[in-house]
Amino acid sequence: TLPDLIVQEGWAKLRDDADRKAESPQASELLEKLTALEAHAKADGKGVWATGAKHVQNVREIPDSKAFAEEHKGEAIDAVVERVLSGDRLICRLMVSPAQHVTTTVLVAGLRSPTTARTNPSDGTSQPAEPYGNEAQAFVEERLLQRGVQVRLLGVSPNNLLVGEVRHPVGNIAEFLLKEGFARCTDHHSTWLGAEMGKLRQAEREAKEQQKGLFKGNAAPQRSAAGETEATVSRIFSADTLFIRNKAGAEKRINLSSVRQPKPSDPKQAPFGAEAREFLRKRLIGKHVKVRIDGTRPATEGYEAREMATVTSNNTNLALTLVENGYASVIRHRMDDSDRSPIYDELLAAEEAAQKDQKGMWSPKPPKQPSYVDYSETLEKAKRQLTLLSRQKKVPAIVDFVKSGSRFTVLVPRDNAKLTFVLGGIRAPRSARGPSDTAEPFGQEAHDFANKRCQQRDVEVDIDDTDKQGGFIGTLYVNRENFAKLLVEEGLASVHAYSAEKSGNANELFAAEQRAKEARKGLWHDWDPSKDAEENGGDYDAAPATNGTNGTNGDAAHSKAKMDYRDVTVTYVDPTTARLKIQMLGSGKQNLDSLMKDFANFHISSANSKALPQPPKAGDVVSAKFSQDGVWYRARVRRNDRENKTSEVVYIDYGNSETQPWSSLRPLDTDRFGMQKLKPQAVDAALSFVQFPTSVEYLAESCKMLDEITYDRALVAIVDFNDARENLLWVTLIEPNDASGSGSAAKLKSLNAEVVSEGLAMVPTKLRPFERAAGEVLGDLRKREAEAKEERRGMWEYGDLTED
Repeated sequence: TLPDLIVQEGWAKLRDDADRKAESPQASELLEKLTALEAHAKADGKGVWATGAKHVQNVREIPDSKAFAEEHKGEAIDAVVERVLSGDRLICRLMVSPAQHVTTTVLVAGLRSPTTARTNPSDGTSQPAEPYGNEAQAFVEERLLQRGVQVRLLGVSPNNLLVGEVRHPVGNIAEFLLKEGFARCTDHHSTWLGAEMGKLRQAEREAKEQQKGLFKGNAAPQRSAAGETEATVSRIFSADTLFIRNKAGAEKRINLSSVRQPKPSDPKQAPFGAEAREFLRKRLIGKHVKVRIDGTRPATEGYEAREMATVTSNNTNLALTLVENGYASVIRHRMDDSDRSPIYDELLAAEEAAQKDQKGMWSPKPPKQPSYVDYSETLEKAKRQLTLLSRQKKVPAIVDFVKSGSRFTVLVPRDNAKLTFVLGGIRAPRSARGPSDTAEPFGQEAHDFANKRCQQRDVEVDIDDTDKQGGFIGTLYVNRENFAKLLVEEGLASVHAYSAEKSGNANELFAAEQRAKEARKGLWHDWDPSKDAEENGGDYDAAPATNGTNGTNGDAAHSKAKMDYRDVTVTYVDPTTARLKIQMLGSGKQNLDSLMKDFANFHISSANSKALPQPPKAGDVVSAKFSQDGVWYRARVRRNDRENKTSEVVYIDYGNSETQPWSSLRPLDTDRFGMQKLKPQAVDAALSFVQFPTSVEYLAESCKMLDEITYDRALVAIVDFNDARENLLWVTLIEPNDASGSGSAAKLKSLNAEVVSEGLAMVPTKLRPFERAAGEVLGDLRKREAEAKEERRGMWEYGDLTED
């Protein structure tokens, strides 16, 4: 019996008056038995009869709970549960050592159970138990009360109560309590519990699915039935938001579950936003990932509904990687949030470790923020940077933005440069510039293709030249492949012969274009090979030739003899009329180069830097420093603004004009550099057989195209008519290689015809006499004009404006 055992082990003594109470035979027999057991205990020195035994000290108040928890953190301390206050709150005797025990309250880590009925000692009022509070208490009492357990201390609660795991021989009591639905998980102890927290959440999940206890009648959170899907990351919006594209090509936006990018509103975190985004871009852009939707965050004021997802790449959780490196913080969820990450506890532990190691945004030092200089802001800036970039090959860059199929904003990190980059050698159809704008055929497709292949990608660029707007023209390589070639191969761009030859990629681009034609892709969906044969001169020998003057037939040699061919270069396109300024190549150009060399040397001397002796007059020929390159040129004063002390000057050897302050003008040494020494080299010219649009927008596009196809090129001008009254040459501009054939054949491949084909010029309604005589040329141009109208190119994008 229990009394026998207690006396036998020496934990109790017989009462002094025990013999007086043994009145019955049974009592006497029991007393005799206990006396014998006590004698044995005394003889063996057990329990209270032991000599020199150490007494156990039981402490009921801990002076410093935090220090006690730190001292014994992680230790498995043997204990006895003396009382169960509620499902998550126990009074335990902690046997710290054989001679020291501590009796105190211990909170069960990782959960919160409902409270039991309580009485307020101050006023005697009673508070009823929360639903399932008494059941939770009874569940724990039945299994732990007066039982030996092990307590692993983890920390201290805000109320200075010890927090720990309570384990009996079968396992963690918290796990069993959660499985029965008698408690809910709490995030406060997640970082302390580590991986053990995952087991507790799984136990809670089972209770929810089976609708036990607290979860009776609650609908289980709906997880995505689709499970894990594969996708490609197409764009990084921020460190916690990205765009993915599935195998069908559909793009959607997702947010990483349970993490947040460095807060833009936090002055300490905000500077790390760009660095965090770049960290994610380097690892994800264009990569295949696995995506599992964890839930949907409902729309709130100012925010749309968002899908929260777990994204893994090569079995690495991207949200966890961000948090580990200090580039994201963990969202503190409400207990009923269904969109939390399945590794939420690992995220919390990773955040605590990153904060401790001062990684990323937890570092006290601000990050190094790159400051990019926009070198495409002005043509002058672009030309200065061109000198540096054109010497380098395969310059590493990042596509920051796709403006159209062939136009991009790229960043060059090693030079801190931001550039507008234009693909050389091709022409891609224009995409819509706004909701009210209309794209050229296949313009949007080209834009989308460029977005898909280039957006935010690491690329390499070769830069050859600049355009008039400060854009850098060259070759862009994606995964070491010429992107212009890919665009042409898909039928989403055509080859621009001159710039293709200049870039050195002509063979590659023409071969790609031919493949696109044969496959009838994109722009070439209705390609007719016979038309190409005609345009390439396949049947010129059999075709009737005209001499371009009287329309009669004649052989090629005779036709060429009648033609006035001149080697020229176009130096300026007037934006208000689309008329040209051309320089004649040959001796005149050589003389100009020689004069300009002497002119530069002349202005180096400080003796020749004297300002004008008096305000200039209209018609004066002066020396002016061009604002875009800082070089001195011969110029004629067109008009003056005496109030602002400026003059509009025309550079007589190139044809362009600008307004200059009088301080940038110098007297011209007429003996050495005057017009009697060398006449002005810029000659007025206009394109024959074409009429440019009157609309300011389309005229600007026409001039832009003329700039692009004539800039810095040696061309041949066929002078169709010399208008002596206006001192104007009417010309057809052709490639030098085309000048060897008949004049009419060359005109069919002229730059004049190219402008008409792009819908940026039309055949004049009123023809000049020399134009009416060129029947074959007019027929070809009208055919090109009809095609441009049909395909809604250029000024025909809204239909035929001449029909009215």
